[in-house]
Amino acid sequence: MPASNAIVVIDDVSKRFGNQRVVDHLCFSVPTGSLFGLIGPNGSGKTTTMRMILRIYQPDAGHIQVLGKTEGRTADSRIGYLPEERGLYPRMTVRRLLRYFAALKKVADPEKGIEHWLERLGMTSWAGKRIDQLSKGMAQKVQFISAVIGKPQLVILDEPFSGLDPVNLDLLRSAVSELRDAGTTVILSTHDMDVAQQMCDRILMIYRGQKVLDGTLAEIRQNQGKPRLRVRMSPQSPPPPNDLPGVERVEAAGDALDLFLADSDYRPAVLRALCAVGDVEHFETVRPSLHDIFVSIAGPEARENPSASSLASVIP
Repeated sequence: MPASNAIVVIDDVSKRFGNQRVVDHLCFSVPTGSLFGLIGPNGSGKTTTMRMILRIYQPDAGHIQVLGKTEGRTADSRIGYLPEERGLYPRMTVRRLLRYFAALKKVADPEKGIEHWLERLGMTSWAGKRIDQLSKGMAQKVQFISAVIGKPQLVILDEPFSGLDPVNLDLLRSAVSELRDAGTTVILSTHDMDVAQQMCDRILMIYRGQKVLDGTLAEIRQNQGKPRLRVRMSPQSPPPPNDLPGVERVEAAGDALDLFLADSDYRPAVLRALCAVGDVEHFETVRPSLHDIFVSIAGPEARENPSASSLASVIP
């Protein structure tokens, strides 16, 4: 992607903490105006990457361009950030806290924006309540408003939907999509593969500090995993023969069978072979879900080290 069309460009970036390389020669770009998904297992380097984009950390090697500049201040009013570790002042009221964050972002007249987001997220009746009187979900919505109240060009959201009930989850997801539709670029870090699959224009997966996936969902699903056919024969038909052309293994899928192919070119031959022995009621190509792809890449590490964490022990 040309740098001119990217709001963030990460060029051969590496970062160490002590003897541990957390980010390893990472390259990617975030298209302007996109909803960009950032996924990966705990300890993969996602949070460190986001903090380098925010200028909280500096890379040991490589270059980072944000909003057209390779240098900048940590406190940039053009960028909004919702960290995974929530941080609100518990004794302040909701409205007073939002006014405070708006002042930090140098918003000249924040009242209209505050009222819009309070109403948009169902928080109007809570505006006079103190933060420590709110539920976790309510506080999370306030944290989100504080990240976007300055109308930033780029918003970085780290696990914004964690712990939300279904109603508030849908409400906040809709608000994030609204931001993107209004022209704001959103970087969304999440462990929820369904959220990433449904919401994101492009998805990047980091694994052990390196890029392992980068593209649209369609591109990723096209390029990952073995081609798979889902087949259902009529009840009167015999089971499929064991020597179907190009089929490497067969797995049950409810009342159907999943046939894993050595190559997608075998699909016509498989269909002909099935039709020769019985009545084919269902025949389709099945693309792997983002969850399936994530597990296929990160699953071995998770099994080897089930207590893997976010490298908090090595990050100062």
